[in-house]
Amino acid sequence: MGAENAITGLTRGGTPWVPQFAVALDEAKCIGCGRCYKVCPRDVLTIVQRAIDDIDLDDEDDDDEDDDSDNSFMTLSNPMDCIGCEACSRVCPKACFTHDTAALAA
Repeated sequence: MGAENAITGLTRGGTPWVPQFAVALDEAKCIGCGRCYKVCPRDVLTIVQRAIDDIDLDDEDDDDEDDDSDNSFMTLSNPMDCIGCEACSRVCPKACFTHDTAALAA
């Protein structure tokens, strides 16, 4: 969508800004780390537990000491509350998010 027909705003300094709203999240790529959940100011995301059938129980990399979890993923539970700040994408280590502008209301 072209920026001329999109919702726009101004920064505090008066610079025009076009919000990029979260419109999709690739749950298959998501590792459930929760980084996006922690930075979202609007409760747009929810963590969901994977079904036991979807978890790879034979993973030999279980010795990794990181905060990434293969047994959960994030979902866009309330996308209409997104303010278009893109903080979720900036902290996502797997590039799971797709963003787009939104049209002006008629």
